[in-house]
Amino acid sequence: MSRPAASLKGRAGRLARLMPSASPSSAARTPFVLLVVLLLGGGLITLLLLNSALNEGSFRLSELKRDTTELTDEQQALQRDVDSYSQPDALERRARELGMVPGGSPAFLNPDGTVRGVPQKAAAPPPSPSPIPSADPTPEGGAQADGTDPAAPSGSASPSPGAPAEPHGAPGAQADTAPAPENTLATPPPTTPGR
Repeated sequence: MSRPAASLKGRAGRLARLMPSASPSSAARTPFVLLVVLLLGGGLITLLLLNSALNEGSFRLSELKRDTTELTDEQQALQRDVDSYSQPDALERRARELGMVPGGSPAFLNPDGTVRGVPQKAAAPPPSPSPIPSADPTPEGGAQADGTDPAAPSGSASPSPGAPAEPHGAPGAQADTAPAPENTLATPPPTTPGR
């Protein structure tokens, strides 16, 4: 250091002595470079953590939206079930299944304690006969597959001329003489609320 400064004379020598040499300037720059590298590295790590937190929040938000959609669909399905059960015809059908009957004319109590109207006991309508479905279906032509007449009873054969007829007390006779039930739907009479 002193050699180059000593070789210079005059003004240049004085300036060379005042100015620091190359090695001390590189030593002064090292902490600054480390500080800049640490700040940039810390900034990048902070951005990475912030980005991952935002992505995690985005995934959580999409999951919550999916759950909300599923719960909304379930709520709408349950509301449809409630609406179908609360319709008047469904209520009437379920009430009849429980053995309830429509009431007659209502009677009311006046504020002074007198009764307005005639109270009556609700009477159940007579049960309608339920249709009995036939066990063996017949082809469309009306004749059975074995060639017998569908109008003839299937459990009995036509009596031969010399055979005695069965008495009316026999088990086969009652089945032959019983009237066949009609295939009509048994619908209860409509009722009006409050009557």
